[in-house]
Amino acid sequence: MNGIDPSTAPVLAVRDLEVVYPLAGRQAMRAVDRVGFEIAHGETLALVGESGCGKSSVAKAVMQLAPLAGGAIALEGQPLARLDARALQRLRRRFQMIFQDPISSLNPQRTVREILEFPLRVNGLFDPAASARRIRETLEIVGLDSESVLGRYPHEFSGGQCQRISIARALILEPVLLVCDEPVSALDVSVRAQVLNLLNALRGRLGLSMLFISHDLAVVRNVADRVAVMFLGAICEIGPAREVLERPAHPYTAALLSAVPRADPGLQPRRIALRGEMPSPMALPAGCRFRTRCPGAQSACAAAAPPLARLPDGREVACHFPFSVAVPPPAAVAPLEPEEITA
Repeated sequence: MNGIDPSTAPVLAVRDLEVVYPLAGRQAMRAVDRVGFEIAHGETLALVGESGCGKSSVAKAVMQLAPLAGGAIALEGQPLARLDARALQRLRRRFQMIFQDPISSLNPQRTVREILEFPLRVNGLFDPAASARRIRETLEIVGLDSESVLGRYPHEFSGGQCQRISIARALILEPVLLVCDEPVSALDVSVRAQVLNLLNALRGRLGLSMLFISHDLAVVRNVADRVAVMFLGAICEIGPAREVLERPAHPYTAALLSAVPRADPGLQPRRIALRGEMPSPMALPAGCRFRTRCPGAQSACAAAAPPLARLPDGREVACHFPFSVAVPPPAAVAPLEPEEITA
């Protein structure tokens, strides 16, 4: 463990992460540009931003499913890049992923029993009696009756039930970190609330840490301890969820929040209008990458890219002229009563 005590190290530490995808004509697209963050034990960090900002590329890099062009990722103090294939496979049971589409992420030709047995078999942990007991207990944790689901196939379940099965598959190896890539975006509102409540309950019960990827700020408000906002491959603001969502310090964060629909017809919208078009990730503007759209851009914004700088309240913002604007918090998904969570 390189002399690092895993009990004191953050569960996940990402340093100066870069992900670059090769394109035709010897071109390359920098999807993630020097991104860094940490996730503590039992903490949920939400990574938010528009489609194409690099959120899923960060998730894939953490899971070692996308090649790193630079930077480092460490799980409980152990750098993942230094591990050979066999050592990485042994460590994978410590960090698992929940995918966006719960139905397509499950093998349609396998029963639920086979789906949950497979991770145990691959990792050399399968024992007929002990594994059967673990599978039943895990299904009960996610609110499914093992007797009624083990012999059935994914197409026989609803989207919400399939996502519970996906969560059970991720939990079967007893990980310390869950990487959740838009885990509720494919579900309707009522089922979404149930899955969010389930994830919150699991975090409290099992002490899980989570990297939660989402573009929905209302969803993020229900699950996150801290929020990191991405724009064109870089983090522009990161800090405690309440501060970021209610008093944004970066103009892009404020614009995102102003675009969240409000359920209160008496609440006057305060939409922040952005200038111009989204810059191409292949030709980023000089200086601040948000300056061509920022309503408050000044000459200093074109001269140099602002680094992430710590504010007095503890959050970090990449802006030459940070500010705090009180905005109505995004409408949260209504929590369900405890008895509804396992319905």
